[in-house]
Amino acid sequence: MDTSAVNVNATVDDFDSVLSYPEQSAWQTPDPSSPSFDASATSWWMGTYHKTDVVGASVAFNFTGPALFIYGHSGPAYGSYEVQIDSTTSKFSAYAANNASRSFLLYGASNLTYAPHTLTLRNLGAVNGDAGGDTLLFDYLQATVQLAPAGATVSNTTIEEDNPALTYSGTWGSNKSPNFSGGGTIYTNKDKAAVSLSFHGSAIYVFGDKKNDHGLYSVALDNRPVEIYSGVSGCGGAYGTTCEQQKPTLNYFASNLDSTLHTLTIANIAGVNNSFFDLDSIVVTVPSVYAPRDLSASPSSSSTSPAGSSTGTPQENSAVNLLHSSLLLLLVSFFRVFHFNSRH
Repeated sequence: MDTSAVNVNATVDDFDSVLSYPEQSAWQTPDPSSPSFDASATSWWMGTYHKTDVVGASVAFNFTGPALFIYGHSGPAYGSYEVQIDSTTSKFSAYAANNASRSFLLYGASNLTYAPHTLTLRNLGAVNGDAGGDTLLFDYLQATVQLAPAGATVSNTTIEEDNPALTYSGTWGSNKSPNFSGGGTIYTNKDKAAVSLSFHGSAIYVFGDKKNDHGLYSVALDNRPVEIYSGVSGCGGAYGTTCEQQKPTLNYFASNLDSTLHTLTIANIAGVNNSFFDLDSIVVTVPSVYAPRDLSASPSSSSTSPAGSSTGTPQENSAVNLLHSSLLLLLVSFFRVFHFNSRH
């Protein structure tokens, strides 16, 4: 990894839509919209987590970058889990005699190739007489991305949902609330209703809402293959009728973009339930100098060098990786806090 470049650890919360849970009902989560929910009273990132006792339950994430850190929990009830990055698979255990007092580093690697990768975190439970039980808890992850080459500077531009730079098609309504950046969102439950943005930037973040009455939506960036994401909140298998993340969630993220004009289009897939999609804001990172090449190839064509943490336990690697991760977390924490505080 080029440490002299402008790098950042993009933090992805367990509720963010850029994560894919093949079977949401296999996971349990807190309800952020519950009157008793208090994120500040917990040690979890944004106050939430995904926990499962189902062996084989998994979560997937696509990222481009040389480093990845996954955080969860450890204790007597926790068993084994598998981390697969592209074609490389490693097994670890989250078992400990006592519950951890804070988020536990499930996996850390800082020497992956700087290329697109696909991550799968899978619960294995108690395997082959391993100590512990069948529980796995996932809190959040961080993926290191490069925003600009060495010597460059970057700035973030926030585009609110009512910005004239956005082009809408189909029927949309507005929702005014202090819970969102700029004081509101724009929403639709119409099939194929879409929003588009043309921009220059090396990275783009799309923030929205995550609620039980939301569903699938498609994202097209330039000439890349169309990607499908889910905005369903996922508060346990029963899906509470009002379960909603009260803070903006990351609906889409792309980095390593070149200096050409890019076009992003998001379209709602309403389905038979007329599910909703909400747009809160879009943040574009603009560098003073762009990287000399675009690393945004398809994840299926990527490869990885053996991760240092794959040959040891997370505990053995946590000292170096946690220090590296914590330093970069400060920058991303500032970005998210600044973004959230702009709602008020």
